[in-house]
Amino acid sequence: MANGTEGLRAQNLSQILTMVHRGGPLSRAELTRRSGFNRSTVGALVSALSAKNLVRETEPAVGGRVGRPSPIVQANPAIAVIAVNPDIDALTVGVVGLGGHVHARIRRETRGIPSLEDAVGLTREIVAGLRPTVAGLDRVLGVGIALPGLVNAGTGRVLVAPHLGWHDVDLTGPFGAALGLPVVAANDASLGSLAESIFGAALGVDDAVYLNGSASGIGGGIVSGGAQLVGSRGYGGELGHTLVSPGGRACHCGRSGCLDAEARLERLLGAAGLDGGGIEALERVLSGTPPEAVRVEAERQLDLLAVALTDFVNIFDPGLIVLGGFLGSLVGFRGDRLAEIVNAGSLAGRVTVRRATLGPELLLVGAAELAFQPLLASPA
Repeated sequence: MANGTEGLRAQNLSQILTMVHRGGPLSRAELTRRSGFNRSTVGALVSALSAKNLVRETEPAVGGRVGRPSPIVQANPAIAVIAVNPDIDALTVGVVGLGGHVHARIRRETRGIPSLEDAVGLTREIVAGLRPTVAGLDRVLGVGIALPGLVNAGTGRVLVAPHLGWHDVDLTGPFGAALGLPVVAANDASLGSLAESIFGAALGVDDAVYLNGSASGIGGGIVSGGAQLVGSRGYGGELGHTLVSPGGRACHCGRSGCLDAEARLERLLGAAGLDGGGIEALERVLSGTPPEAVRVEAERQLDLLAVALTDFVNIFDPGLIVLGGFLGSLVGFRGDRLAEIVNAGSLAGRVTVRRATLGPELLLVGAAELAFQPLLASPA
């Protein structure tokens, strides 16, 4: 009986911590309403989480209401993880606290495509530079990696990251040895989809398709009935390898005309006469009136993106499409044109096309969410 009681209490602690982590600061009264527990149970659970320094309580602002106001409970952002996103042109490292709070983010451009050893070494160097930030935290739990490639989240092994040139390698082991922390990893676009469904544009949406465009290419994630579709081996969501231009440009997958090969960040930057600078540079180019060459290339990519999105609407019937990375930049440029073409060509009726709201922090927040899962599942 004791084991059963302890197991139930652990589940209840998990439920309350997850609520305030994902839902933001909530009053005890709101936690009572959402959880279905009684007030005394919520009070005991919050007190237990507070004793573990996982949540903090503050008094609400006085609003003239009769009676004693309910304390506000929030996840402790000083409980944090290190988030890492290697790409072909840069490596980004962040410190992310509970509640999705990004304490710091550093993007370091690389001279070429980094090897695994390069990425590990550069991450170690960046994390060392983040010591003042880390010193102000209560605890660092581990490391989450968002990688542009096929990653087995269970084993931490990369099957293939084609643009990086990493094949059948252990990812989490080298990073764990370098940083002295437990490490978890998954596909970057899947983690971006997860982050947007929890903290961003797809919050509260049960059926959505998400695509992210980075220097490495395009990946995606599908949420159906409120659950992520990941496939039998966890490799689902490679939406960038949808055929949009038969006989078109050669793709890393061995085919020709994939969206991943046709819609490329470097082509947009190249049209602007830029060599590097990433999505931030593209944003600056697309704001205002971009040069004619950039406009033509952006519209070409939008038209091909519309081909893929129309297929996704007909296959998955989402209520929402969320686009991040440089695809989000294209939405900011001519999202109206994109939505019009997709809705005109799809069979299921209107679908909303929306830009990801987490911006450059998106993949870091997604990687952090992966690293927070053990704590959220078992805060006891």
